[in-house]
Amino acid sequence: MAEDSTTAAGGPKPKGTRVGVVETDSRDKTRKVVISYLAKHAKYGKYVKRRTVLHVHDEANESRNGDVVEVAQCRPISKTKSWRLVKVVERRSEAV
Repeated sequence: MAEDSTTAAGGPKPKGTRVGVVETDSRDKTRKVVISYLAKHAKYGKYVKRRTVLHVHDEANESRNGDVVEVAQCRPISKTKSWRLVKVVERRSEAV
C-alpha cells in the first residue's frame, strides 16, 4: 500500500493525480485525456464501462495520441482546462 502513495523518487505522490490515455493532440498545448473505469450499475449490478474526459495543459507539446500520461489538478487555465501534464508514463508504439 505504501508503494502506491509515493513517486519513483521516493517523495509523496501529488494529490489529485490520475493516469489516462491521450485521445486528441491536435490543439497547441492542450490534450484530451480519457480515463476509463468500470462502475457497478445501481439496479442490475452489472459492471458498465464509464469514462471521464479531461482537458489537459501540455506546455511542451510532448505527448501524442495513444500515450499513457499522468495528469494532476491545477488552477483553472481556461474555461474547461484545469489539469496539467505531469509526465508521459508510456509512449505508444510507432509501428503501425
